[in-house]
Amino acid sequence: MFTRISIHSVTVLDQQEALDFYVGKLGFEVVSDVDMGFMRWLTIALPSDPERQLLLEVPGPPSLSEAVAAQVRDLVTKGAMGVAAILTTDDCQQTYETLSAMGVEFTEVPTRQPYGIDCALRDPFGNHIRITQLAAQPAEITEADIARWRPEAE
Repeated sequence: MFTRISIHSVTVLDQQEALDFYVGKLGFEVVSDVDMGFMRWLTIALPSDPERQLLLEVPGPPSLSEAVAAQVRDLVTKGAMGVAAILTTDDCQQTYETLSAMGVEFTEVPTRQPYGIDCALRDPFGNHIRITQLAAQPAEITEADIARWRPEAE
């Protein structure tokens, strides 16, 4: 059966802008950049994990009709596509400070969680990305954790 996940798609609206962000700021490297005529096949990976790639994919034909692609673009810009990636780090606070100094805007500051310390950002298109420093031993989830995670009442 299956042995691993090798490529995961992240929907972006502009591949050059995606490269500027993912490669220029987050530290990914380009693995493949192929003009296939009908689309640009563009994958990136972390230098420390070259076997797991992200396909930076612009929604459109032939895989999506123009109408559906427009809906997908709208959902991406609203941040409604869910988590695009969870990146792990050895030091969440330092990563947060380094990326903040480079102009990356975060939606959540580093926060201690039962599973470690994590923070969150959105890429230039609205994709949600989490950065996590995993705990050596996950802690038990408390009522305070659940209350903190609960959405605020409107």
